[in-house]
Amino acid sequence: MESPCVKICTYEPGKGVCLGCGRTLAEIAGWASMSDAERQRIMAALPARMASLKKD
Repeated sequence: MESPCVKICTYEPGKGVCLGCGRTLAEIAGWASMSDAERQRIMAALPARMASLKKD
């Protein structure tokens, strides 16, 4: 199963996402039970999330 995890698990509540991979806590918790389509949709959104984190 593909995962965006980069083993830098740092969650900052004010940002709402993991600073390592860009996923929300709910996405991380539910990753294994999601369909391939759901995981692909999230993976597609991650680059924009990570870019917005770098702007802050």
